[in-house]
Amino acid sequence: MKKSHKITYWIATIWLSLGMVSTGIVQLIQMEEEVEKMGTLGYPSYFLSIIGIWKLLGVIAILIPKSPLVKEWAYAGFFFLMSGAIFTHLAVKDEAVAYFGPGLLLLLTVLSWYFRPADRRIIPD
Repeated sequence: MKKSHKITYWIATIWLSLGMVSTGIVQLIQMEEEVEKMGTLGYPSYFLSIIGIWKLLGVIAILIPKSPLVKEWAYAGFFFLMSGAIFTHLAVKDEAVAYFGPGLLLLLTVLSWYFRPADRRIIPD
């Protein structure tokens, strides 16, 4: 693996992990602002707990060594979660600023997945 790929992988993965952990905690503690935002988007507030737990478990799966199949599922979950967030914001016609967070996390998910080392893949290159 090229050194530049390794650096790109770790930068993307660390920022992805920080973003998912921070938003996951905010969702788990159900901050008032998050509960209001979910209501505006048309989702029940208990989704916050589900999404928060999934985010934290996904970060653990991506960071632990081995378990490439679990990592694939975590990346897929992050991709579906962030693309779903973008489409939800589109559906309610939110302002452009609402797309930044999920768009950035979606980009980091794709970068981390694409540049992951061979030992973190199901079928190594």
